[in-house]
This record gives sequence, structure tokens and C-alpha cells, in this order.
Amino acid sequence: MDFKVLLSDFFSTFCKDSSLNPIAKKKVLSLINDFEDGNWRYTKFQNFIWDNIADTALSFRERDSLINQPLSQLSESAKKLRLTDKDSDLSKGSELSEILLYGIMKHYYKALPVVPKIYYKQNPNDNAKGADSVHIVVEDNDFSIWFGEAKFYNSIEDARLGEIITSVENSLKTDKIKKENSIITDLQDLDLLIDDNLELRERIKNALSTRESIDDLKPKLHIPILLLHECPITPKYDQLTSAYELEISNYHKQRAQSYFKKQINKFGNTLHNYSEISFHLILFPVPVKKDIIDEFIKIANFHKNR
Repeated sequence: MDFKVLLSDFFSTFCKDSSLNPIAKKKVLSLINDFEDGNWRYTKFQNFIWDNIADTALSFRERDSLINQPLSQLSESAKKLRLTDKDSDLSKGSELSEILLYGIMKHYYKALPVVPKIYYKQNPNDNAKGADSVHIVVEDNDFSIWFGEAKFYNSIEDARLGEIITSVENSLKTDKIKKENSIITDLQDLDLLIDDNLELRERIKNALSTRESIDDLKPKLHIPILLLHECPITPKYDQLTSAYELEISNYHKQRAQSYFKKQINKFGNTLHNYSEISFHLILFPVPVKKDIIDEFIKIANFHKNR
């Protein structure tokens, strides 16, 4: 990863609240950007976004056909963004946060982007509504399914957490999971991404079949929850210091505990086999949300109109 990791799956080490059991199924990833010449590195952040946009904006075949044409790949990716859509929530940073999540899933979790969400949202039927990211992680000839949620908030204080918790709850309804599973198995991306292990690919497809019970899939289900957020701490610093890292780390620990308490109160006791699902809270602070979105739109329009 280009960004520094402060907290990496250490939730069980700093949280002793027994009401959050099973703590082992709850993890926290805290990432921060660094500084240069006394300024938060906006360009580095934008570069990461644009270096990873293709995984969610283009299909596997499109990415493969443009693999040696990076400028063309950026242009085609930018055209998939909903910059002129009257109903677009781009001003809230929706698509930007989705791209960031795809980049984190690829580089940190080593995940395969089996459903490029921004690409499939161009379908007039919008058959990719649901989770903001869909990935498969293959490890030791086994697999796990990752359905992600991503938000870009002005704040991650308690008043803002309800929206993302509701989104996560809705994404875990049986009909929503089955819909996501059917999208994965209907698309060709899975076949192309896992073309060297036919036996594993068939096991994945069988597990995702609508004939199978969702109860059997839940132990393999992981929910990464990205909260990209404007941060009150970051603007106080002009370099990456141990004091900054400690302050952000403590803040993210406190926010993680609050988030998981609220999630359990919302649906921890009503969702069947909740304790079988793994949750990954991913926190990324930025100094000014508007500046990041404005620059993202500026770059998107440049590549779109090339």
C-alpha cells in the first residue's frame, strides 16, 4: 500500500467490551496519507484513485484490451463516471470512495474484483445495485466473498454512523446476497480472473448458487466498510509525526468501538448467523472533503474529454 497502516486488524487487542462478541470477527484497518513541504499529499491520494479506477470502472476484457494503453484506460474509465447524471451522488464522493475501496481491496487484501461496480451501473437496468464492491479473496485453495460498503463523510461522529449501518444491514438481507451472488455467477469476469484453477472456480460457483442456503455461505462472508472522512485532526499537522499517528490511532479506536456497538444494537440480534460474518471497518482521514472531490471531478473531466 502507498499509505501508512496505523491499525491493522487489531480490534481484539484494544477492545475488551464483551458486548461486542465475537470480537474476533470484527477488524479495523486505519490508513493515513503523509505530508510533503508542509502539506497533506493531495496529489498522491488522487494518483492512487486514478491508478485503481479501472478495476471498478472497466470489465476484465476492457482492462485486458487496454493493458498497454494507460491513457486510453483512464479515458475509458472516466467515461463510466456519472458526472452529468441528474441523480448522481458524485458530489457526496460516492464513486470516489468506491474506487478507493477497490484499490484497498486489491493492494491490501489481495482481492479479485469479480464485479466492477461502476462499469455495471452503466447498464440501464442498473442490475449492479447493492454492495459498493464485490470481491473474492483466494487463499490456500479456498475462498471468501467480500461485499463492501463505501462512504465519504464530512464527519464520522455518531450522528453519521446510522446511514452506513443501515446500508450494511440492507446488504445482508438474504435476497440482496442472492442477487449479488447471481450477478457474480452470470458475469464472465469470474471465469477470466480464475482461469488456472477450474476446480476452485466450480466450488465458488456452486457455493453462490441460488439453490444453496445463505446460511452455509455466511462463514465465508466478509464485509469491508470504508469510511473515508474529513478529519478534525489532520489539518492541525504539517508533517507525519508520531504525535499525529497516535492521535489518529486513538480517534479511530474510539470510532471503531462506537461503530460496532451501534451495528450490534441495530441488527446484531436480528440477523440470522450474524456471528458467522466477518466485518472489516476501514478508516481513512482527509483534511478537506470538498477539495478532494473538486480535484477528482476536474481530473475526471480532463480524461473524459481527451
